[in-house]
Amino acid sequence: MSADDILVTVQGLKKYFPITRGILIRREVGAVKAVDDVSFDIRRGETLGLVGESGCGKTTTGRTILQLHRPTAGSIIYDNVDLTKLKREALRHMRSRMQMIFQDPYASLNPRWTIARIIAEPLRVHKVMEGEAARKERVKELLELVKLDPYHLNRYPHEFSGGQRQRIGVARALASNPDFIVCDEPISALDVSIQAQVVNLLEDLQDRFNLTYLFIAHDLSMVRHICKRVAVMYLGVVVELSTRDEVYDHPLHPYTVALLSAVPIPDPRKTRARQRIILEGDVPSPSNPPPGCRFHRRCPIAKPICAEANPEWREVQAGHWVACHEVK
Repeated sequence: MSADDILVTVQGLKKYFPITRGILIRREVGAVKAVDDVSFDIRRGETLGLVGESGCGKTTTGRTILQLHRPTAGSIIYDNVDLTKLKREALRHMRSRMQMIFQDPYASLNPRWTIARIIAEPLRVHKVMEGEAARKERVKELLELVKLDPYHLNRYPHEFSGGQRQRIGVARALASNPDFIVCDEPISALDVSIQAQVVNLLEDLQDRFNLTYLFIAHDLSMVRHICKRVAVMYLGVVVELSTRDEVYDHPLHPYTVALLSAVPIPDPRKTRARQRIILEGDVPSPSNPPPGCRFHRRCPIAKPICAEANPEWREVQAGHWVACHEVK
């Protein structure tokens, strides 16, 4: 794989949120290590899935890549440009090429704005298109792209269902003609009957416009359907990364194995024959992560070294990366 095939490179990414105390004088007494030394590549035109338990840092990773959160450390190379070094105007120019579809279709749309204004806002901010008439025509085109009737462009968000609102969010993300979109659990708040429609829409748009997705989710079945490669996060770190089939058929990290053992299987015979792995204990606090491997206190194969040394992030097979002392 050449450097031209890679759109986004994340290297040693860290995002810490300070913990402060005091009333008159606020002082920093610690930090929530939401993302702690994460590295991966996203190739042009692919969908990289980012999975893990709630609170493991998936959303923070996506927001930090887009510079909605400024990173504490590390670099984010987007099309050969380090976003972490860009100042205000240069970063604003780059943001037209990077967009986000948010998790909650009810909270991500301004309830006081019409659909026309919501979708036209990126056109105005990024100066993609000048003139009210031209922007209105573009909004109609975008609504048709996401399979909504342009007749409704003067309605407000509360007049639409959850699935329709998420389509409006997709239209808004497409308005500035981006190359890269972070999909932050875009279907988790939707009914099951609507989820497949939104995922099919995202796939159709990707084929049509050669889009690159970072697809954040906790639904492992849906991730297997839409993603080409999968990264598994635990407590702020990526513990495994490989192609979809390798991760699902030959998982190496014990946390990945435990996650996949909980995925429902429609065949009752296979369900009965499968060994279900129940992890003991609770997820540690990201403000006070355990020493060594973050997973060692819940790991069924942990050894003494796991509590002492942080496992190296290494490529154990071609394209299959893992951070575990026990994986050879």
